[in-house]
Parts: sequence; C-alpha cells; structure tokens
Amino acid sequence: MVQLIDIIDAIRVYNPGADVEPVKKAYAYAEKVHQGQIRRSGEPYLHHPLEVALILCGLHMDIPSIVAGILHDTVEDTVATLEEIESLFGTEVRLLVDGVTKLSQIRFRTTEEKQAENFRKMIMAMAQDIRVIMIKVSDRLHNMRTLFHLPEHKQVIIARETLDIYAPISNRLGLQQIKMELEDLCLRYLKPNVFHLINTKLEQRQTERQGEIDEIKNVILSKLHEHNINGKLYGRMKHVYSVHRKMEKQHIPFDEVHDIVGFRVIVENIQQCYEALGIIHSMWRPVPGRFKDYIAMPKANHYQSLHTTVICLHGERVEFQIRTKEMHDIAEHGIAAHWQYKEGKLVNDKDEMKFKWIRRLLQWQRELSDPTEFLDTVKLDLFADDVYVFTPKGELREFPNGSTPVDFSYSVHTNLGNSTIGAKVNGKIVPLRYKLKSGDTVEIIKQKQQRPNKDWLQFVKTSRAKAKIRQFLRSEEHDQSAAIGKNLLEKAAERTHLSLSDILSSDAVEKFAKESSYDSVEKLLVPIGYGKISAQQIVNLVLTERGAETKSPEEISVKRPQKPSSREPIKVCGMSNMLVSFGKCCNPIAGDSILGYITRGRGVSIHRSDCPRIIGLDPERTIEAEWDTSVESKRVAKIKVVCLNKPGLLAGMTDAITKQGANIAAASIKTSDDNTATNYFDVEIKDTAQLRFVMKALERISGIISVERSNG
Repeated sequence: MVQLIDIIDAIRVYNPGADVEPVKKAYAYAEKVHQGQIRRSGEPYLHHPLEVALILCGLHMDIPSIVAGILHDTVEDTVATLEEIESLFGTEVRLLVDGVTKLSQIRFRTTEEKQAENFRKMIMAMAQDIRVIMIKVSDRLHNMRTLFHLPEHKQVIIARETLDIYAPISNRLGLQQIKMELEDLCLRYLKPNVFHLINTKLEQRQTERQGEIDEIKNVILSKLHEHNINGKLYGRMKHVYSVHRKMEKQHIPFDEVHDIVGFRVIVENIQQCYEALGIIHSMWRPVPGRFKDYIAMPKANHYQSLHTTVICLHGERVEFQIRTKEMHDIAEHGIAAHWQYKEGKLVNDKDEMKFKWIRRLLQWQRELSDPTEFLDTVKLDLFADDVYVFTPKGELREFPNGSTPVDFSYSVHTNLGNSTIGAKVNGKIVPLRYKLKSGDTVEIIKQKQQRPNKDWLQFVKTSRAKAKIRQFLRSEEHDQSAAIGKNLLEKAAERTHLSLSDILSSDAVEKFAKESSYDSVEKLLVPIGYGKISAQQIVNLVLTERGAETKSPEEISVKRPQKPSSREPIKVCGMSNMLVSFGKCCNPIAGDSILGYITRGRGVSIHRSDCPRIIGLDPERTIEAEWDTSVESKRVAKIKVVCLNKPGLLAGMTDAITKQGANIAAASIKTSDDNTATNYFDVEIKDTAQLRFVMKALERISGIISVERSNG
C-alpha cells in the first residue's frame, strides 16, 4: 500500500521546495474520515485516494491537486462536507474536490453511445478547473488497474465508458502514457482473448528481438556521439491496443504488422533533432510517406517530435521519434508539463497561452445555466464530425468538420466576413483555406478595402458563409464588371482611333442599349465586363454609324472573375481592387515585371512578363498590370536547391531561410544515387529583393551545389 512518505518523496523529485504540510494534513484527515471503509479488493479504502495522489505526482501536478486527489472521495463517501474541507484546506482545494464529486455523481441511464456522448459534453461542464479533469483521469486509471475485483458485467460497462471518454480526454490533454495504459486495460476487459493473444505475441517478439534492439541502440548512440550530439535512446514495443487497431484497420494478422519496435531519441535542442534525423536516414533507408514533422506542426495537444520509419537491421521496419527533453516532458506529462505553479497559479505567460482555450472553455461553461444548452454545445474535439473553436473573447463556436477561418468570420458578423484578409490561429498566421481544428483560438484579420473572393466558395463549408459570399458578389460584381468592361471598351476603341466618349455618346450604341433592355449606355459596361457582349461589337456599331469599315467581333469574356486577398495587391490599368488570379505557371511575386491577361471565366490572370505561357497568346487580351506597393504582401516563391546528401544540411537550409525573415510554407526532398539531394521549398516572400537575400544565404552554406528559382 502507498504510504505518505511515498507521495512526499515523489513530490520532492520534481518540486524539491514544495510545502508538503497540506499533503500531510490531507493524509491525516482522509485516514480519519475513511476509517473502517473497505474496497471490493479487501484493502482499506484509503489505499485508493493515495494511489490517485501518487499518479498525480507522476504527472508533476501542484500541491492543491495532490491534496484534492487524497480528498477526492471524502465528500461523496464519508461524513466530510465541502465547508469543512474549505475551512481546513482552503477555497482552491474545495473547488477541486467539488468538481471531482460532481463528475462522480453522473450516472448512465442506458449503455448506448448517446449517453457516452452526453458524458463527454458534461465532463467539461462540471469542471471548475482543468485540474479536476486531471484528478478524475487519475482516479479512473487506478480504478481500471483494480477492475478485476468487480463482476464481469460491470467490468465491460466501465471499460467501454473509459475507452469512449477517458482515453480520448487523456489524449487531448497530452497524457500519452495514461492514454495507452487505459486503452490496453480496456481491451483486456472488452476483448480479453484478443488482448492476451496480442500481448503474448508482443512479449515473444520482445524476447526474439532484444538483441537487435540493443544493437540498434548502440549503433545510433555511437553515431550521435561522432557528431557531438549528447542524446539518449529508449527502445520500446508498441502497446497492445495500438497493434489491435492497426490489425483491425488494415484487416491483417499480427505477423503482418510492421514497425512493432520503436525508439525515442532525446537530444538537447531542435537543431539536433533534425541532425539526428539525417544521421538515421543516412544509416537506413526511410519508408516513403512515413516521415512526420510534429516539431514544425505540433499536434493539437502540443505534442512535438519528428517521426520517421526506416528499414533497419534484417529488413525490419523500425519507428523513431526524435525530440528534445522539453518535448519529451510534454509527451510524458501532457498539459502539466506546461504549468509552473506558484500559489496555485500559472506563472509562465507563454505556456498559459498554449492552453488558454481550456480556461476559456471553463469560463464559457459557467455562463450557461441551461444544462440542455450546454449539452448540445460543448463537445470539443472528442468528436470527429464537428469542430469547436474559440473567438478571441473565449466564445465557443461550432462548425462542420473542414470549416475554415472564412466560415468563422461570417459566423461572427457579415461585415467581418466580407472584410476578412487573413487569420491567426493560436497566434500564428494561417491561410484562409486552413481547416480549423477543435480547440483552436481564431482571430480574424480584416481590412476595410478587402472584398470576398469567389474562390472562397470552393472551400467554405457553412451554408451561411456561402450565402453571404454569393450575396456580396452579386452586389459587387456590377461595379467590378463595369470597370473591366470600360477598360475593354477603351482598348477596342483605341484600335480604331475612337475615344470612350465617342462610344458613350453614340446614338447607335444608345439604341442598342435600349433594345437590349439596358437603361443607359453606361449599363452596357457590365455585360461587356461579363463577356456577354463583345467590346468590338459595340465599337462596330459606332464605325457603322460613321460609315467606317468594321472589324470582326471578338469574344473577350471575363465571367465573374476572382479577386485576390489584399495580401496580393495588384493594380490593373491603374485601378486597385480588381478581380484577378495569379498564373501558377510562373508564380509572380512583388518586384517581378508583370502583365495581365483577360481570361474566360477567371478574370485578369497575372503573369511574369517573361512567362513562357503568355508568349503567343492573343495580344489584344493582354492588359497593363503592376504591383500596388502601398500595401504589403507576401506570395509563395518556389526555390530549388541541389545539395550533397549529408546530415544537418536540411536544418541549415531551413535556418538560413527563416533568418532572412521568410516562412517555409512547404518543402519536399528527392535523393539521388549520386549522394545528392534536390530540395524544393515553397517560401512566403515579400518581394524579389527578399528572395535574392534568401537565395544568397542558401548559396553560402557548405555542401550546396546550386540554388535557383523554380516556376513549378
């Protein structure tokens, strides 16, 4: 049985200066009120809360959490009252104990999945503090460890509830070890035969491959040492439930499950993570499609690591997870690794920001007095079909899976949606096409001059956003089309030595307008801009009126063209805020010499002046275009870098790019048999000057063979 000294010793490991007197006091109080109570196992009831407290110590929780862990069953199962707990241990501990007590009072009426969903919603509603969830998860873990003492039918009910609720919550909080243990324990009771079969085979595989595991460990540690990397390596077998899931998902037997063995490589800093990755890839062939960079793109629970799978000794697949010590702490302890406690409060502002969505959720749920309203709303990301994100003020909003910042902005206000120029998610700039994830905090960046883009209709998900975008486009398209129509008419007139005023004052054109049901000659500019009426057709009316030779009509069509965000400001014939698209064939950026080409259906397409595709196209459809330098913009430039295939070079290149103030939007690598690698970077660049700085910085790196701008 766990003793008080065990808990105190565990606290001293991660918090040597902690005041443990409240823990001693809580132990004495719990021992008194639980006196004579016995668990089904035959052990004194006090054994359970002490085990819970020890689990909390393993999560490096603060003193109030550990005290509440010791006391968490006192109000429900003894004569203790919340008032007494508050008088003895303070308001903070009372709130924690009260939160856990309320969670414990939830009961299912049926075993259907709907009840599990309701419980998922209610679990956050009942939490006055996120630490309540940590205590409850720890409570459930110990109960699962001792579940064999209960009747079989109760084992199944509790295991199903745990798998549906507590395992996903543990994952959301970053408690990976607890999540894995809960999943394995659940499988033991839900599918005992499957569990024991896989567990036995894993133990056999462990025995068979222990020598290989040790060999791999020694080889990698030696290589890391050669490169002056002080790393640690831990080998492990996959846990039973993950193997079971893979077998079910891929419909394969155990013997066909690969990468059973995994290694965790712990190094000192991020650069060494990438260097270690290069070392591993230089020794063994990586499996295509199995590399994941969770350092650059952390998971929702802030887990960070580099993941790669390689063909190792004897042709076996082995997975490596490479991370820093700090990342490892987060992977092991989840949310608690971010928290530094002082008098029960977070003291690290940066870390507090990472989990502000949790605090906002708790604030928000207090405002809802109607339980039904709360149950219908609070789902978080424990559900796959819905996404729940926060406004900067902490309001929770629900969207279909796949929704974007544009859907978010229109849900707040139509005017905000119409003026959306960009978005920040969790403090970082993201594309408007970014798919929102539950728990995201979304801040919309707006600009008064911004207008909705027809392209938005291709990626927004909500009916409200689509309706509002279409409504705005209908109201704006006349002005936009009129501007394009005017320009087309001017160009057509100039080719026949006419002026725009000659066209607009023509009786023949006025007659044509009335016969075509347009109120005035000026109203003809809109259908000309649409492409419904040819500009040359109108000019020919004037030429015929004057007895001059007409030209063959040409269909110059610009049907509902799209417009860029103001991050890509362009002036077409001196006019700002025109509807344009950008040629993917040449990817122009600010500083490039550009021109426009009037397309059919996509507005004015902007190309670099030297773009091969624009040569040979109809010159009468080219149009003057220039960058609007009054507005800052960033566009993606593609850079191709050929280099030697050696460890650390990728990290050096990414570092060189970011030091020039550029952001890498995407990257890919192709290796060759001649020990070279071709790297393709999509880099967000302000202008051609910044691009030159980036390319020169890359050229200065030892091992770089060539650097060039790539069109595609």
